[in-house]
Amino acid sequence: MLKTRAGSAKSSFLRIAKETGIQDAVSMVRILYLFALCLFFHPVFAEPVSRPNVVLLVADDLGYGDIESFGGDFCNIDTPHFDQLCADGIKFTDAHVTDSVCIPSRVSMMTGRYALRYERPKGGGPWGFLGPQFSPDRFTLGDLMKRAGYTTGYVGKWHLGTGMATKGGAVQSDETVDFTKPLLTGPNDFGFDETFILPGSLDMPPYAFLRNGDWVGSVTAEKGWSAFNRLGPASEDFVDHEVLPRFCEEADRFIGGQAARDEPFFLFVGLTAPHTPTSPEPEFLGKSRIGIYGDFVMNTDACIGRIREALARHGVEGETLFIATSDHGPGHYSGRKYEATAFQAEEMHKDGHHANGPWRGYKFSALEGGHRVPFAAAWPGVIEGGGVCEEMISTIDLMATLAEVTGQALSDEEGPDSISFLPLLKDPETAPTRTSLIASGSTAHSYRKGDWKLIVGPGSGSNGRFASRPDSNSAWKAAVESFGKKPENHDELKRTPFVQLYHLPTDPTESKDLAGKEADRLAAMLGDLEALLNRGRSTPGEPLSNDTEMKLFRSVPKFVW
Repeated sequence: MLKTRAGSAKSSFLRIAKETGIQDAVSMVRILYLFALCLFFHPVFAEPVSRPNVVLLVADDLGYGDIESFGGDFCNIDTPHFDQLCADGIKFTDAHVTDSVCIPSRVSMMTGRYALRYERPKGGGPWGFLGPQFSPDRFTLGDLMKRAGYTTGYVGKWHLGTGMATKGGAVQSDETVDFTKPLLTGPNDFGFDETFILPGSLDMPPYAFLRNGDWVGSVTAEKGWSAFNRLGPASEDFVDHEVLPRFCEEADRFIGGQAARDEPFFLFVGLTAPHTPTSPEPEFLGKSRIGIYGDFVMNTDACIGRIREALARHGVEGETLFIATSDHGPGHYSGRKYEATAFQAEEMHKDGHHANGPWRGYKFSALEGGHRVPFAAAWPGVIEGGGVCEEMISTIDLMATLAEVTGQALSDEEGPDSISFLPLLKDPETAPTRTSLIASGSTAHSYRKGDWKLIVGPGSGSNGRFASRPDSNSAWKAAVESFGKKPENHDELKRTPFVQLYHLPTDPTESKDLAGKEADRLAAMLGDLEALLNRGRSTPGEPLSNDTEMKLFRSVPKFVW
């Protein structure tokens, strides 16, 4: 580009000289000098065109408070590698996922479109036998980077669903899948050239790897692990504590192969930790101050160091954008016990560790602890080390950000809810790129606009055995009792005590509900959220169709009416 611009400048100079009749040498030298200054200082000329390698690492159930650089006094685990990433680059203290549970969070991240806009998938079985969560026709991060000329790789937990070959075409399950045949649909159909995956989480059968759609090893055993002890098909040599090092080895192999080709690459690394089963490598056992959970977080953190070391060893660290984050907040069922036990995470508080950091709530909830995540990025020569950005971003924004990084324009329907935060990577003090965000719990949406947060429902926005307190059902019962009668219509639901409103800068723990005092703001935010849901997109452009009906209230118990 510089050569072309320089040639254009030379032509312009000759044209001006001819048209103005300049003939003396001194005048010509002066004009040449001015053109040289323009070439040197004009940003179009001065900024080189660059296509960095991109490594995106996503941990599973890693909490804001699990990383020392984010949790501060709420963290009692050493995390030197994530901390070094922050020191080498920039950390975002107001980063979020779109959903506080694995699958929808990953759908939004992979497609740049809110998972709630997709129709509920049909087919597939439980756990790792999940069917594809969206059509291979949907544009993904893999497709984006391939279009930019990158070789794309995926290593680790997939959990976006696969199509497995089954006996007689039955619904895929532990009894029907033919493990001798390759996948019918897998990550290679979603824009990834080279893949090495586990279909679901590490506590979900089948316990077997797949390389480019082919099962690795003989899947003839039955195994199960700690926490939930879900027994299911497994490869003969599959061992839970060997999964993290295997993923790191596969990432190293991919990086080395691409470095030798001297072509840009994109690698998505989906770790299975510190999600249960709590299965640290033997060398990490007893390494932390707070027990087995801390050991596993340290093992997870070490994976960041191993992959960054691989980039350096293969000579490509200096030309790589490295991003690390989590898919949502921590599960409160993880702690010192191998078995998943409700709220055992709080037992670590007496040792000074709060996995959710200063925030309230955990995985599955609409509270901050469920969807605010650690997020850091390093990009030598572009991101200044030690940066801190307090502006709101989301993992759904990776689509638009990487499009801008690679010089691509997204079409009208590509990444319709994704907003680039590249300006913030370069300058954390610049104007915010995102001003509103939907972040959903399992039973309620939350809507952030600036400093204010709306939760569309009472309670934590989660239900069941592992709900955050108070669970939605209990909160709905209390709300109806407080209201004095059952609500007669949805308009009556759009007020306290059925909805909540918090001012996060003054109330980060979401303990002072201002819905009753801020009636106008509450009504305006409810209207904004409803419009955003129905418009089919967050970005400028013509409205798009959702695949399913949008509901302002995600889940209202039958007893309310």
